[in-house]
Amino acid sequence: MKKHLFYLSLTLVTMLFSACNGKKGGLAPTSSGRAYEILVVINQGMWERPAGRALYDVLDTDVPGLPQSERSFRMMYTSPENYDATLKLIRNIVIADVQNIYTKAAFKYAKDVYAAPQAILTIQAPDEKSFENFVNSNKQFIINFFTHAEMNRQIALLKDDHNDYVSTKVKSLFDCDIWVPVELTASKQGKDFFWAGTNAATGDRNFVIYSYPYRDRDTFTKQYFVHKRDSVMKINIPGAREGMYMMTDSMMTDVRPIDIRGEYALEVRGLWRVKGDFMGGPFVSHVRLDKANQRIITVEVFIYSPDKLKRNLVRQMEASLYTLKLPSDLNTTDSEIPLGAYKKINK
Repeated sequence: MKKHLFYLSLTLVTMLFSACNGKKGGLAPTSSGRAYEILVVINQGMWERPAGRALYDVLDTDVPGLPQSERSFRMMYTSPENYDATLKLIRNIVIADVQNIYTKAAFKYAKDVYAAPQAILTIQAPDEKSFENFVNSNKQFIINFFTHAEMNRQIALLKDDHNDYVSTKVKSLFDCDIWVPVELTASKQGKDFFWAGTNAATGDRNFVIYSYPYRDRDTFTKQYFVHKRDSVMKINIPGAREGMYMMTDSMMTDVRPIDIRGEYALEVRGLWRVKGDFMGGPFVSHVRLDKANQRIITVEVFIYSPDKLKRNLVRQMEASLYTLKLPSDLNTTDSEIPLGAYKKINK
């Protein structure tokens, strides 16, 4: 634990000077820390007991849908006594607040309190057992809170600097809009299909959008998704030689419903591979219903990076999926992933 604190003081003192030079509206300093790095503020004794271990286990969870084990977050830890002005500049902070003044466990969350961009999640509980149970019951919320906070930072960057060519093509082909990184300079167009990618030998990032008629509710099932994806990719993403094409590893594919701008969508995570070859990697898809045109719009990102970790590449690209605007959304301005009703945290 002392090593964690030594690392913090060594790196963050340097960051403090640079952070104070970057102002948001002349008020908040720029937050410090790397993407998917979290500072846990918790009593040292509690950190070592079951309540603290429960929080550690949640933040230490593997990222789903990757071919190898990669942790959701990189954790740092400090006690409340050492939670000073420098540490308060960290971009992601979770605070364990256990006091008998509370009647039940609850979340309190805020953004851009001490720096910007910043997300702070406080977990309040009357005792450690309540804290432990609450954390175990809300694992996905905690993971989503910080994951979506990081994705919103990526969305903010994409808003100011995205690939205009891809946006223009998506508008002309599908009457939709989406923001993808400018580095996706290669592209290909097919029937109700468009692909853009970096074409890099490693760290290769790819975006795909395709559409097909909406049939019924069975459209939003894993079986239908895999069937449709395989048929589309076989035609549009061939391999290096005849008979090779991209296909879905159905055994490693998971689906779950999500909410995007108040509308139902299907999130799909899994692994792709090239039939007859050794190429493969992770993908994430959003399946959405365009009600006005009674069609399904599927947007997907996939990665090929056999010699590198993939967590940040996937999450960076996944943020683009949330920027998709269907024809009914084109007049809206909000592309952020809602984190909830923020409550003020007193400084």
